[in-house]
Amino acid sequence: MRVLPTIALTAALAALTLTAARAAPAAGQEPTPPTFTRADTLRGTVTPERAWWDVVFYDLDVRVSPADSSIRGASTLVYEVTGPKRAMQIDLMTPLEVDSMVQGGRRLSYRRDGNAFFVEIPGAQPVGSRHAVTVHYGGRPRVAENAPWDGGFVWARDAGGAPWVATANQGVGAAIWWPNKDHQSDEPDSMRIRITVPDPLVDVSNGRLVDRRPNGDGTTSYTWFVASPINNYNVAVNAARYAHFADTLQGLDGPLSLDYWVLEDNLERARQQFRQVKPMLRCFEGWFGPYPFYEDGYKLVETPHLGMEHQSAVAYGNGYRNGYRGMDLSGTGWGLTWDFIIVHESGHEWFGNNITTADIADMWVHESFTNYSESLFVECLYGKAAAAEYVIGTRARIQNDRPIIGEHGVNHEGSGDMYYKGGNLLHTIRQVVDDDTLWRRILTGLNQEFRHQVVTTAQVEDYISERAGFDFSRVFDQYLRHTAPPVFEYRLDGDTLRYRWRADVEGFDMPVRVTVAPDRYAWVTPGTDAWKVLSVDLPDPSAFRVDPDFYVRVRAAPGATSGPRR
Repeated sequence: MRVLPTIALTAALAALTLTAARAAPAAGQEPTPPTFTRADTLRGTVTPERAWWDVVFYDLDVRVSPADSSIRGASTLVYEVTGPKRAMQIDLMTPLEVDSMVQGGRRLSYRRDGNAFFVEIPGAQPVGSRHAVTVHYGGRPRVAENAPWDGGFVWARDAGGAPWVATANQGVGAAIWWPNKDHQSDEPDSMRIRITVPDPLVDVSNGRLVDRRPNGDGTTSYTWFVASPINNYNVAVNAARYAHFADTLQGLDGPLSLDYWVLEDNLERARQQFRQVKPMLRCFEGWFGPYPFYEDGYKLVETPHLGMEHQSAVAYGNGYRNGYRGMDLSGTGWGLTWDFIIVHESGHEWFGNNITTADIADMWVHESFTNYSESLFVECLYGKAAAAEYVIGTRARIQNDRPIIGEHGVNHEGSGDMYYKGGNLLHTIRQVVDDDTLWRRILTGLNQEFRHQVVTTAQVEDYISERAGFDFSRVFDQYLRHTAPPVFEYRLDGDTLRYRWRADVEGFDMPVRVTVAPDRYAWVTPGTDAWKVLSVDLPDPSAFRVDPDFYVRVRAAPGATSGPRR
């Protein structure tokens, strides 16, 4: 999630997971590549100690103690051997400590290298066999001072003074509070989450509640089961004096359970605000296909932080108001007609949770599509023109500071432009496709083709190009792997228009619509070399336009008759 309300906060997001500072690039220059540490490599790479085993199931059992901000428990990693056995890398971040690691009743030896543990696995483990390692651990996990933009535990209190606890750890990693194979490339097929909290708190985690067990010592254990694959950063603790209400959506795949867990004092406010959920889900099912997790249901859970896309347990902290904390991120007014956190975080159930990137460097697949889903929701409510106005309005927040795709293998996110610039890229691609029925099939097809899968950027790019019947590779390269958008450069001399692209990508060839007569657009396909020529019938140079639905820069070439610039 981590959508940011201001340009300054977008810059802060871009810096969250970097270990080295960098100078801002001068205008028109690519940024200086960052440098990385061994810790970055251990965190972001499928190391040899990660590559030989595939997680199939996690069994997490954690006792949460708000009185001293500590946790203690065990994480069992069930895995299948996929290659020759060697040491196993299991991740757990300081200041948490491992008490022991056990397999088959035998204690295992291990060494720690920062936040990675390298575990010696004894005996033969043939390819295809399944085994389990249980990690017993505890301590005081890192506190999230500004969740969800930094990661860790949130130890808050409700208005009555009762503890209110939550986790949020996208980017920094799930290992900030539980031992796992902390890399997006490997999701378990399913998971059990047992959280023990002091009474009268209720824990709400992912999936469905399968057991509630009082322990006779003033605590209760809540066991949740996730029937679908889940990426590690989505696994969540939410503990508070919750009230609960429920509903059902008759969705594309049948009845979908809707569960809402909110602070007791906010129950009536939630009943009103959460009426937006059903129209949102219907809209997204229409554009993206069935909600991906019918087996686990849909939940909104009130949290002390703003929000996160925790799978089947979406975190909500927007204060029961429309907009983003009461603000319209587009500056158009449309963003104040719906609750940003409900819509954006739920959009991630399709992009981020159903389709997950193998490397955090490709987070644009999560954030760009979900940003774009906001405008699709506006379209569902108010029509296509309103949606275009909304997405175009967000361009004021684009920085063009560095590429959207980050460095692979070192847990490095790209620019915060993955939100607004990424959403405008998809809006631009939709214009090139120029067929809304086909565009809807592409978005739905992505969620069918890659259902419950981990993907690469290349897979997503290739799918869109193949289904659209147009090679978008140069378009993706320019917008995702370079800093600036392409420039439509033109000269207008009387009734003659000369035009070309200025772009970083050689042979950039995106078609675009331009005015050829008052109130009439025509398609042109500029090249990056020689000028192309077109006859136009414009009353004066100020009448020339590039269709504003395309996110490009427009520049009159030196010596040209001056026209408007966007």
